[in-house]
Amino acid sequence: MLVLSPWFRPPAALLCALPAMALAQAPTQASAQDGDLADRLYHSGERAYASKAYKEATDTWEQLLQTSPRSEFAPLVLLRLARHQVEVEHKPEAAKPYLDRLRSEYIKAPEAADGLLLHGQLLAQEARRPADLKDAMAEFNRVLDLFPDASACAEARLELARAWRDQGQWGRALQQAIDAFRLHSGSAVAPRAMFEAAEILDQMGDLPGCLRMLQRVRSEAPQSPEAQEAAWRMAVRVKHRLQKPPFRNEGPWPAGRTKWLKTPTLLSLAPDGDLLVFQNDLDRAFRLHAAEAGPLGPPAPGTRALLASPKGALWMLTKNGLVREDAAAVQPLGGLGAISGAALDRWGSLWVADAKTPALTVFAADGGSRTVASPTLNALAPLPSGGLAVAADADRKLLFLDAEGQPRIVVPYGKDLPAPFRTVTALAADGAGQVAALVDGGDFGEGVVIFGPDGALLRQATFKALGISGRITSLALDRSGGLILCDRRNDLLIRLN
Repeated sequence: MLVLSPWFRPPAALLCALPAMALAQAPTQASAQDGDLADRLYHSGERAYASKAYKEATDTWEQLLQTSPRSEFAPLVLLRLARHQVEVEHKPEAAKPYLDRLRSEYIKAPEAADGLLLHGQLLAQEARRPADLKDAMAEFNRVLDLFPDASACAEARLELARAWRDQGQWGRALQQAIDAFRLHSGSAVAPRAMFEAAEILDQMGDLPGCLRMLQRVRSEAPQSPEAQEAAWRMAVRVKHRLQKPPFRNEGPWPAGRTKWLKTPTLLSLAPDGDLLVFQNDLDRAFRLHAAEAGPLGPPAPGTRALLASPKGALWMLTKNGLVREDAAAVQPLGGLGAISGAALDRWGSLWVADAKTPALTVFAADGGSRTVASPTLNALAPLPSGGLAVAADADRKLLFLDAEGQPRIVVPYGKDLPAPFRTVTALAADGAGQVAALVDGGDFGEGVVIFGPDGALLRQATFKALGISGRITSLALDRSGGLILCDRRNDLLIRLN
C-alpha cells in the first residue's frame, strides 16, 4: 500500500473546494457546447440557404432560436428570417414577428439597426397617405439615435428624406437627403440621395439647384441607375422650362408607321418609358417597345381609362369595373358607371372621377375606399409629388391636388394663352413634373398646352398651326421631351417635338 508523505498531502481546504470548482466549470462547459451548437446550426442553415434549400435553412435557424436563444447568432438569424419573408416569400407581415423579437430582446445587438430599418421600410410601404408615415419615421429615427455609426444610417436618412418630402416638408427633406450623401459619400446610398435632393429642390422651385444636383449624380455615379434617370429628367426640364422651343410636328410615330393601329383611343406611359396603347376595335391594350407592339393584359371592351401602376402593371377601367393585368377577376367600382377620368397615385391608390358624381372616389390598395369632395372632373393625371392634376370643365379650372386631394395650385383655363379654351379632353404628366393637356373649344381651338409643376404655362400649340387633322383622343409625354398624340380617325400616333 502506497503511503503518501505528509509533504504530499493536499490541504483540507483544497479538498473541500474541489466539488465547488467542478460545479463552477459545468455551466462554462455547457455554455461552450451551446455556443458550438449554435455556430454549427447557423452555418448549416447558411449552407442550405445558399443552395436555395429554403425550408431546410429556415427550419435549421428556427431550431437555433429554440436551443440557443442567448447565442450571438440569434439576432443575426432573426434578421435573416425576416429578410427571407420579405425578399423570397413576399410576405412582409410574416417578417414582423421576427423584427419585433429582434427589437425587444436584442436591441443591443448590431443587427438591431438593420432590423429597425427594415421594419420602418415595411411600415412605409404600407402607408397609403402621408399621415400614415409616422410609425415608419419613428423606426428610422431610432436607427440614427441608437446606432449612429451603423451602415444602416445612410438608408435611414434617405428614407426620412422621402417621408418628409411626402409630407411637403421640403426643408427637412432636403437636409436629410444632403446628410445621406454627405455623411456616407462613396456608399450605394449616395447617388440615390443626390437624386432625391435634386427632385426636392425642384419641388422647392429651385430649378438651377435641381439641374446642378442631377449633373452631380451623373458625374459622381455615371454607371448608376440614378445617373440614367437624371439624364432624361435634366433634358426634359431644360427643354420645357428653359429653352421652350415651338412645337414641331414630326408626323407619324414611330417614323413611317401609318394605318397600323385599330382605332387607338387611350395612351399611357409605363414606368420604364414604354408606351401603352389601347386599341378600341381590338378591345385590348398593347405595349409599344422598340417600335413593336405586343398585346398586354386581357381583353377589356369599353375601356375608358388606361393606367400603368408604379410597379408597371396594366390597369384598365371599364363600365363593369377595374380590369388588372395582375388580377384574375374584375373589381367592381361601387356603382361608378360614367367614368370620366382615373389616375393611379404613387401610393398605389386609384382615384376615379365619375361624370355623374361631384366627388373623387379613392380606392386604396388594401381594398378600402373613401371620397374626396371635388367639382365634377373630366380628366386626371398622377403627379410625381404624390398628388394629381385634374381638369374641371364646369369651373374652367385646372387643379393641382396634393396627396390628400386638396387643391394646391389653381390654373384658370386660358391663363397666359393668346386665347382661351373651353374643355380638357385628356391630361398626362411625366416624372419630372410637367403636365400636358389636350384642349379644345373657345377661340384657342384644338391643341396642346404644357404646364410646369407650379402651374406656369411652358409651351402651347394649336393643331391647325401644326397641320394636324384627325381625331386626337389622348396624349403622353415621353422621356425625350416629346409629346405623343393618339389619332383615332387615322389609326396612328403622331409625335410633336
